[in-house]
Parts: sequence; C-alpha cells; structure tokens
Amino acid sequence: MALDAVAAELLRAARRRLPLGCFVSVAVSWELRDVVPGLWLWRVEYPDWRPGTDWGPLVASTCVASGGEVALLDPLAPPEDAREIWEQLDAHPPTIVVVLKPDHVRDADLFVRRYGARAFGPYLFWRTNVPETDLEPIEPGSELPGGLVARYDGRHRNETPLWLPEQRTLVFADALTAPEGVLRVWATPWHEERALPALTALLELPFEHVVVSHGEPVHDRAAYERALELPPWPD
Repeated sequence: MALDAVAAELLRAARRRLPLGCFVSVAVSWELRDVVPGLWLWRVEYPDWRPGTDWGPLVASTCVASGGEVALLDPLAPPEDAREIWEQLDAHPPTIVVVLKPDHVRDADLFVRRYGARAFGPYLFWRTNVPETDLEPIEPGSELPGGLVARYDGRHRNETPLWLPEQRTLVFADALTAPEGVLRVWATPWHEERALPALTALLELPFEHVVVSHGEPVHDRAAYERALELPPWPD
C-alpha cells in the first residue's frame, strides 16, 4: 500500500521515537503496538481519508483479552501483508466484535465472518453504512462478555466508549482525539452542557490509560484530565 505524504511523515516520526512493544512497517502504512498486558492495537490508513479533514489518515483498532474473551473494538482490516497483525489475531482469535459508534462499522463484518465472533453495537446506523451482521445492541451501562462495560460520553451520537476494568483502560471512538499528539475533546454543539459533564464523571473510574481512534492513540490519566481543561477540538 503506497504511503501518501502525510502518512509517510507520521511513520518517519514514529520510527524516531518508537515506544516499547511498537512496530511500524516501512513498506506499508500500518503500525502494531502493545499497550498493557492483554491490550494491543494496530493502526492502518483509513481507505476513504481525504486531505483537509480534521483527523489524520491513520486510525486505530483495539484488541483486548478480558474475562476469557477476546474483543475487537472498531476494527479496520490491516493489509494482507501485515503478517504480524494477522498472526497475532489468529493466535488468539477474537470472540466478540464491538462497534462503538454508528459510523465506525469499518470491517466488523469481515472479522465476524473470519472468526465466527459475536457482534455488538449501536441500535441505529447511517443508512449508507449498515453492517450486514446482526449486532446485539448496547447502550451506556451495558456489560459485554468479558466484563467490558459501555459508558456514557454525553455526545448524544449513539456512541459508547468502553471501560476495560482488567486493563484499567477507557477506549473511545470519537469523543476524544489527539491531533499532533495532544489529547483533546472533540467538539460538539453541547460541549459545556452535556459532553464535558459526562466525560468528567468518567474520572470516577480508576482508569490509568486512554485509547482513542484518531491521532496518537495511547494516553494516560493525566492527559485525559488536561483534555477536559483544554478548548474542544477543533478550536
């Protein structure tokens, strides 16, 4: 897969400061990264990405082992030659696939077919982006197999971040983003009224890590607390 200029620069930067457990391919635009034991992610170019959007070309997909289950969260299929990613998936086949918001269907159907996994997600989808798979509906407060818990983010977009208690991690779809590596709350018209109070309430959870789909994917609790104090993205 050819790299566009933006993704190429991201990968050059990544090679200069690879965290432990992180691997970036120089031939294709993908990355595999271990976060904490039982939790890892990969990033690939979003196929319909276009310059001028307020998010970059690489998006994250998350895999977590919890309570005897292996869950894929908002998965986008890596290229066939990303052998390290596919080998890691095949070694511990996913048992559930979770779509965290209506426009993150991505490749949920592919992973359900390949691994025979159960699927979970929102009640409603955009009419141009409906999964073929019948998803078991989730809403804030729903507990999924493996002890994963859907939470409320205040955005009122049928979006449910997930609390991973074994890994002490929150995984978000689009409530937060990290342009240029800085964690920010993604703007909504009701930021002060709804989103900020809901995201602040999540501080009651004993999380230590935050994973987001867009921008730098992995952050700590302190970065989350700072994000709540910063203006929403984009300004």
